Amino acid sequence: MHSFKALLLRRRSLIPNPFLSHLRNLSSFHPNNNSNTDDLESQVLVQGNASCRTAILNRPSALNALNTNVSVRLKKLYESWEENPDIGFVVLKGSGRAFCAGGDIVSLYLLMKQGNIEACKEFFRAAYSFMYLVGTYLKAHVALLDGVTMGGGAGISIPGTFRVATDKTVFATPETLIGFHPDAGASFYLSHLPGYLGEYLALTGDKLNGVEMMACGLATHYSLSQRLTWIEDRLSKLVTDDPSVIETSLQEYNDVDYPDKRSIIHKIDTIDKCFRHDTVEEIIDALESEATGSYNEWCTSALKKLKQASPLSLKVSLRSIREGRLQTYDQCLVREYRMSLQALSRQISNDFCEGVRARLVDKDFVPQWDPPCLDQVSQDMVDSYFSPLSDVEPDLELPTKSREAFV
Repeated sequence: MHSFKALLLRRRSLIPNPFLSHLRNLSSFHPNNNSNTDDLESQVLVQGNASCRTAILNRPSALNALNTNVSVRLKKLYESWEENPDIGFVVLKGSGRAFCAGGDIVSLYLLMKQGNIEACKEFFRAAYSFMYLVGTYLKAHVALLDGVTMGGGAGISIPGTFRVATDKTVFATPETLIGFHPDAGASFYLSHLPGYLGEYLALTGDKLNGVEMMACGLATHYSLSQRLTWIEDRLSKLVTDDPSVIETSLQEYNDVDYPDKRSIIHKIDTIDKCFRHDTVEEIIDALESEATGSYNEWCTSALKKLKQASPLSLKVSLRSIREGRLQTYDQCLVREYRMSLQALSRQISNDFCEGVRARLVDKDFVPQWDPPCLDQVSQDMVDSYFSPLSDVEPDLELPTKSREAFV
């Protein structure tokens, strides 16, 4: 079985906020209402050419958001393709103007309000299990990140072999704005970004474009969106299972571009200076001190984002990223599963429900966070997020004995 170090070398990887407007499109879509088998299968389309298979996320009206059915279907397809000796590699893309905007959190909200926590658990189990399969896949995996790529969309693509970003790519992990935490493996891949960029992205929910994703290692290739049809045509004609051949083909259509002078990529030193601290309070103090200098506008913007987020989510997310630096990929997924169930249980705080209500359901954009400020977030509350719900609640089970974990 391959080691994660080998995978990293092969993948060349990991060494107003648009999230709200994108997710508003999800607020009227409830995937579990679909009962027709044909409808369920149409949510993931399949194309097959030569030794390539392409899975197409096909829920454009919902920005291809993940639901339980999509995750289960993807996992079944990928398992069958991995076992098929005639298939050399897999491509994943989205239909419409998004790759994948994440999970359908409004549907989760409705299930929570109905008290159907078991269905919520199944959503996370299905999604995380598929993400682990992608991360340990024995065949090359190419994700075409054209358009919105957020939350779970990053979770089903970044662990793979190749990620092609475009000039239309919008990446973010803005879960703190809805009282949640960056999940779907985010605590692993964000913690492996240069310096403390992962902490910055996790806490502020700020976005990256395709060029910035390439610059920091989240993407392996960058191409103009209009050239993707050429890339797809080229891949469809390949008869290979050799990642180096696929790499060469992708490189033929690689466009060279650099982050502009306003990009946060050029503020890495300041990000490291401010976000290296052990507590959210110290990070805010550092930003306020830095705001008096040459990065006043950027620091003010970062502070505004932090003040809009759930105080509890900020502290939980910071700890999650820090723990991710010391854990394997599967350990991060198992821990994030626990954290997600704690958020759903509402035993510690109702912030997730309140954040979704305020941002996506009622749309008053005035969430009433509980606790309302950082100094009221106790250490016990944060610790509880990282604990099992109960002695009888099982952890997420991943096939780590048969599929080697990332380290």
